[in-house]
This record gives sequence, structure tokens and C-alpha cells, in this order.
Amino acid sequence: MPPETATFPSAPASASLPVAWRGPLGALALAAAVLIAVTAQSWSAMLHQWWNIDTYNHLLLVPFITAWLVGLKEEELAAVTPQPFWPGLIGVATALSLWWVGETRGINLIAQVGAVAALQAAVVTVLGLRVSVLLALPLAFASFLVPFGDEIIPPLQTVTAEIAIALTHLSGVPARIEGIHIHTPAGLFIVAEACSGVKFLIAMVTLAVLVCFTRFESWTRRAAFLAACIIVPILANGVRAWATIYVAQFIGAEQATGFDHIVYGWIFFAIVLAALLGGAWRLFEREPEAYGWPAAAIADWQLIASAEALRFAPTSAALAITALAAIAALAVLL
Repeated sequence: MPPETATFPSAPASASLPVAWRGPLGALALAAAVLIAVTAQSWSAMLHQWWNIDTYNHLLLVPFITAWLVGLKEEELAAVTPQPFWPGLIGVATALSLWWVGETRGINLIAQVGAVAALQAAVVTVLGLRVSVLLALPLAFASFLVPFGDEIIPPLQTVTAEIAIALTHLSGVPARIEGIHIHTPAGLFIVAEACSGVKFLIAMVTLAVLVCFTRFESWTRRAAFLAACIIVPILANGVRAWATIYVAQFIGAEQATGFDHIVYGWIFFAIVLAALLGGAWRLFEREPEAYGWPAAAIADWQLIASAEALRFAPTSAALAITALAAIAALAVLL
């Protein structure tokens, strides 16, 4: 009796890439590789900041969060056919021009914004408006790849010092303030850049944007949560600075400062984060996978249907982006 033919379960549909996506994704991979190669200096500088500057360590998670957001839309994306959109090339050219300005003027922040924006515009160009609208959140969230925040350190230092001196007076400790210098009986305290709270604030804003658009539908609740994630960390940092000054009156400035770095770096941050998320938990309105506009709703948008008449081939899109990148590279060298 012949042996029975072995049967194996077929792979799920999601395991194989839809045919309609293969060409556009290949074209996007080529365009992205060219853009990253041309703007490599900016990407290298960003990676250095993500890895070596603790203010921006949380940005190492942004690529993974962006990929997770895209993955949540896997089923809807599989039902959509990418339609390369040639007006997206205007966005690519604008972004590369911005990168060129930053590179030639030595302004890293502008160059980095241009490098990231070029990739975002490439997605719109190669995958088209319908896919880009469906992925509006991860596309926008990718903007957090750009390290920013150094510009707000001085005002944060001032605000922290003012909160600390006010609480110090309220707690009965004699003190006087000169800018960011606070004089007390236990010694002089300086609200240095590392004590400005910028690291905590930037991380909280990044988290707030993610939570706002994955868990809330109401713009009022989004605005309230975002405001809380800005105001609470600033106030909390002032309280932390005051606590350091107050404790120093009893155990000495050196010991209090060392204790402060440990507590604020781990425990204090976790408590404030848990309080904010815990307070918002009951107000959440949807599950993360329901973020953005559903594919069914986008299908009825006449504007999208009209824009798709401006489509062109994926290969042409990749070649056009490559040409723009080459022009930008030559412009920097000249």
C-alpha cells in the first residue's frame, strides 16, 4: 500500500507579499538606499546623538515604534494597491534642498530635518497618497528621528530655578537666587543643563504624541493629555530640584546631589510616567490598531481618487528620486 502523501498547512496570506506591492516596495527600497547614502553624514550624526547622548537615547526606539505602527495596518495595507504619485517628487526636492541648506551652512538640525523629510516624501511618491494617508501616523511619527530640544534648555533651566527657589522659601529654608544659581546655607546649587529636565520632557512629548493618536479620538482629550505631558514634567523637575536643595540642608550638598541623580534618573521618572498614563487610562477611547483613517473611509475620498490619476511607474519613481538625490549631492560638492 503506497504511503500517504504528506500534507502541510499552507502559509497564511499575510506571510507572502502581495504581488501588487512587490514592485513599489522594491522601488522604495532603492530610493531609500540612495537617499540615505547621499545624506549619510546627517544620518551618522543623528545615530551618534541617539546612541551617545542620553537626552536622545529614547529615539533609538522610534524606528521600532514606527515599524510597529505600520504592522498594525497590515491587513488594510494588503487590500490597497500602491499607486506612485509623481507630485510627491516636489516634496523630495524640497526636503533635499533643506538638507543642502543645512549641509552648506553647517546647521545640523536643518540638514537632519531635510534628510528625514526626504525619506518621508519618498514614501508618498513611491507608494502614493492612499497608502500614505493610511500610514499618516507612522510617517509623521518618524519626524521624531530628528534630535531636537537643545534650544529649550536655557528657558527650562530658568523655570526650574524659579520653581525651586519658590518651594525652598515655602519650606522655610533661607535662600537667594541669581539666574540659575541658588545660594543656601548648605551651599551653592546650580541648575545645570543636565538638571533642566529636557531629557524627560522630550521623551514625554514623544510618548504623548504616540498615545494621543493611538488611544484617543477626541481632539480635546488629545490636547489635554499632550498639555499634561508638557506641564507635569516641567513642574516635577522643579519639585525634584527643590527636594535636592531641601535634603541637602540635612545631609550635605554632595550626598544630596548624588542621591538626586539616582532617584530622578530611575524612580522619579517612572512615578511621573505611571501617574500620567494611569490618569489617562480610563479615558482611552480605542485600541492602537484603530488609529488613523480606515481604508474603507479613504476609499470614498474623491480627492484621493483624483490624485491617483497623477500616477507613474514605480521604477520611474525610484529613478526620479535617484536623479534628485544625485543633483543634491553634486550641489553640496560644488
